[in-house]
Amino acid sequence: MNLTTLWLVMVVGGLLTFALRLSFIALLDHWQPPDLLRRALRFVPAAVLAAIIFPEMMVRDNHLYLSPGNPRLLAGLLAALVAWRTKNVLLTIAAGMAALLVLQMFLK
Repeated sequence: MNLTTLWLVMVVGGLLTFALRLSFIALLDHWQPPDLLRRALRFVPAAVLAAIIFPEMMVRDNHLYLSPGNPRLLAGLLAALVAWRTKNVLLTIAAGMAALLVLQMFLK
């Protein structure tokens, strides 16, 4: 793939992404989705985040890794506990990252 093709792909991809997002903004000005759809869409960010995070925490070398020796799983569980108790995003991230760093030093 040459440089021109790469730039063309990036520009077209950017324009398509912009058009897609703009269409929702423009559409929602004139159309209100049904209540059931609006309630369902509230769960999309949590579902996407879970789909990204859980495999990173629980899968290693294409196998489920639910061992007490899994530092990512332990740090994730601690972060979930902090999130549940404090409802503070920054504290949750800090606690999870600190736990992961400490656990990786001791469990590897």
